Order: sequence, then C-alpha cells, then structure tokens
Amino acid sequence: MTCVSKLRRQLPSGAFRLALLGSAMGIAAVAMAPAVSAQEIRVWSGYPELAPFYEHVAEGMKADYPDLSVKVEAIALREHEKRLALGLTSGEAAEVIELGTSTATRYLENGLFNTAPDEVAAFVQDPANFNDFFRDSASYDGTVSGVPLFRGQSALYYNTDMFEAAGLTEPPADMAEYTKYAEALTQRDANGAPTVSGWSLRLSGGGQGIAEKFWINMFQYGENLVEQSADGKWKADFANEQGRAALKQYLENVHTLKTVTVEMPADAEAFERGQTAMFIRESWVIGDIAAKAPDLPYATATLPRGSIVAPVSLWISGEGAEAEAAWAFAQAANEPDNLLWLLDNVGWLPNRLGLDYSSILEAKPALAAFVDYPDTYEFFSLPNIGPVEEILTRAAARLTEAFANPALATDDAAIDGVLVAMQDEINGLLQREGLLAE
Repeated sequence: MTCVSKLRRQLPSGAFRLALLGSAMGIAAVAMAPAVSAQEIRVWSGYPELAPFYEHVAEGMKADYPDLSVKVEAIALREHEKRLALGLTSGEAAEVIELGTSTATRYLENGLFNTAPDEVAAFVQDPANFNDFFRDSASYDGTVSGVPLFRGQSALYYNTDMFEAAGLTEPPADMAEYTKYAEALTQRDANGAPTVSGWSLRLSGGGQGIAEKFWINMFQYGENLVEQSADGKWKADFANEQGRAALKQYLENVHTLKTVTVEMPADAEAFERGQTAMFIRESWVIGDIAAKAPDLPYATATLPRGSIVAPVSLWISGEGAEAEAAWAFAQAANEPDNLLWLLDNVGWLPNRLGLDYSSILEAKPALAAFVDYPDTYEFFSLPNIGPVEEILTRAAARLTEAFANPALATDDAAIDGVLVAMQDEINGLLQREGLLAE
C-alpha cells in the first residue's frame, strides 16, 4: 500500500455543520473566461513567508494578463482568521483566500466561497493532478470549491554540531529517546539553569497551536485528541496511559529535568539562533533557515510514528471579472514551475502530484524527511468539523495551565485528572454540536 493511499484512508474528508456565523451570503458560481480585463484582485494569506510566492505567481501572469494587478496581503495566521470572519460575512473579503480545510468548512457550509467553474473543477478532479485526499480537501458536499495548494507536515529538526558535541550520532528513534537526547543536549550556566534548550516544546502563546503541537507528540504514543467512529461522529478518549505519557513528558522536561523552560526562546527563531538543539516543525522552516541562518549545521528526520498533515487550498470570493481573475490566479499558482519555486524558496510542500523534486532534494537534503518516509508512516489531520478550533483553543488553555504547574510532574493521578477534565470538555463541545460518538 502506498503512503498516499494510507493518507486517504486515515484522514477524514467529510464536513459538518457549524452554527458560528450569524448570517450567510450566497455566491453564485462564475464560469472561467479566456481573458481578464484591467482590474485589481487581492490575495489574503495567513503565512507572511508566502507573500514572495504569490508575488512570483503574479509576476509570471503578466504576459497573459498584462492589465491584472495583484495585491498580496499576508499577515499572521490567527489575525488572518479574524480578518476572514469579518470580511466574508460583510462581503468585503479578498478575491483569493488561502485557508486550511478545517477552517474553511464553516464558510463552505454557509455558501461564502464560490463554486469552481467547470475548467477548474476538471483540473482539481484529474487524478494526474491530485489524489483523492487533496481533491476532497478542496471540495464541499462532493463539489469542487477551491484549488489545493500546499500542506503542512511535521518532522524533527536537529543541530548536527550540538548532536556531535553530545556524542549523538543519529536522531531519536522513539519518544523515550527524545527525553534522553534533550537531557544530553541541554546547555546550562554555572547554576545549572538551561541556556540552550535540549528540545524546544510549544509551551505558551499561539492559542490552538499549543494543542496541535501536543497532539503531534501524543500521536507518537499512539493516541489522538479526537477520533472518528464508524458512524462518522467523533469522541475524545485520551485519558489513558498514552495520554498520560505524552503530558508527563512535557512536565518532566520543564520541571524535573529542566531541559527547557516556558521563558526560553522557542521554535524556529530559537533554532536558527542556536538557542535550542532540536524541535518539531513544518517544512517551511527549511526556507526560513536558508534566508536567516544559511550556515546553520542541521538535519531533519521523520517522527517515530507519523505526522500531522494540514492541507491548504485557495478559495475564491466575489463576482464578475474579479472572480474570473481570481480563478486564473489560483490555477497559475499550481503551475509546476511555480510549485517547485514554492518548495525551493519557501519550503511548504505542494499538494499537486507529478512534480520532479530531484534537483531540489539534491541541493536541500533536509526536505527528504518530508517527502521520503517509511511505508509504515502514519498521518492524521485536524477533523473537518465546525467546533475544531474551539476544541483546540479550550484544550490549549488547559494544557498551558498544566505546563505551568510543577506539582503535576510527579503526580500521575493529578495528570490523569487534567486529561479527564480536558477530555470531558471536548466531548461536551462535540455533544453540543450533535457530533459526539457513542
């Protein structure tokens, strides 16, 4: 069985109702026109590092669309999501909107994105272009409504010089080794306080991102934050040995072993500055390192069990000539040369099939952990259900409180209590929406 087929079987493709929007705006489908007259379209992105990519796409369109002006507005993801909630319901949104499927579902349910014209739908439905999972990620109720673009997928980044200094010759093979490696890699001052973290963990900030990163770690233990049942509904059932192991690992590293602290620099910025020895993140970091720390000695590795996959598509809003130009832009973004430029210069993984990555991998071997993984590698994705963001935000609040409590580190019963409370709250949210499995 190929990794693509496993991905398709393991990840959900359905969508569910969310009553978060007070009003809905019906938008009619617009057929693709062969030419675009003079006008401006806007591209809204939640990833600032993608602004050069969209500008690159716009520059490449000038020969065929000399009168088209493309304005790229890329801001931080959470601010982007707030902007969308206001812009789409008021009719003031950009014509091209970049958004992950799990968040786009609420707008698709309320008819706030255009349905793809026949030409675009045929492009997305062509199995030579996209596998079923990515086709479905850009569809709603069986109808193509967007154009798949890129995905987030995680791997381990580690500083090879720091590994060598610690006597480590290969990346950790399981979660127990992650903690052992973190101990060996942590650098301390004369008082024993960590100055370089052995393993940068997401401990604060970022709202639902805390829960997503915890989910990635818990997945390595064989557990999920929520799981889908045979009837298509969902349930949280992680208050068990696996969930305890995942949470306890955070607590031990912070409070017992002190390989990392809440206050220490974290994430990609810390890694690029040599302030952490290893961390788990998506492929965009490779491009960020090339731009900000080109001499950094590092490598990547697959995770012990598997990774989260977060598909992102381009969705279209608006009418008439602007909508036509927006669909043309979305298709241009999917040209092979542009997608290879995206991977090479930004680091996000294209969703389109049939791309030749060989020259890029030769120059950037760190990308191999994202595109060359074992046949046994598993994937999960955020469920395409209305309350997913509320679930993650509520879970993140409980996790942040737990991470700051040193008493939990040596109290398994108290850890179990935190997990039970978080599990019950998630199941309560699912029940409220009629999505709770028996």
